[in-house]
Amino acid sequence: MRILVDMDGVLADFEGGFLEIWQREHPDKAHLPRQERKSFFLVRQYPKEFRSIIWDIILAPGFFASFPPIPGGLEAVQEILALGHEVFICSSPMLGNPTCASDKFNWIEARLGRDWSARLILATDKSLVDGDVLIDDRPGMAERGIQTPTWTHILFDQPYNRHLEEQPRLDWSNWKEVLLNGQFGH
Repeated sequence: MRILVDMDGVLADFEGGFLEIWQREHPDKAHLPRQERKSFFLVRQYPKEFRSIIWDIILAPGFFASFPPIPGGLEAVQEILALGHEVFICSSPMLGNPTCASDKFNWIEARLGRDWSARLILATDKSLVDGDVLIDDRPGMAERGIQTPTWTHILFDQPYNRHLEEQPRLDWSNWKEVLLNGQFGH
């Protein structure tokens, strides 16, 4: 089975990385706790007067290399690969960030090793990437591309997507049950 795994919000803790910078650089400004997120797009949940500050953080060189890993994710992808599955990290680069693509390669190499850099696919349209499964935290991935994807979208559990019940979902504590027992429609 070919398994595509998103980076931000699935392996790399985008939220944690953002909040660490926000609280360090703007301790006087309120932040939105992770569990209160209701929208995939972080910027939409903050007051409009904070939006330029948020974009300054997200578009800063090096931002995408700074995220802590999501607990269990790195170990899971290594185990999935060891079980004989094809595993690729499939991530969309933020085109407005001048170092996003290189940050993602650096993040993978620093945490999984150089061999995993060859397993990183950067695609602005993931429907063009061939696979059996895409594990991604963004709702509606199967409807986002220019073609019908070959993969089944398994939603990676995050507070901002918990209102969706129709999609199969997983987190790194139940991935074996979901992926290995085929608890998704393909």
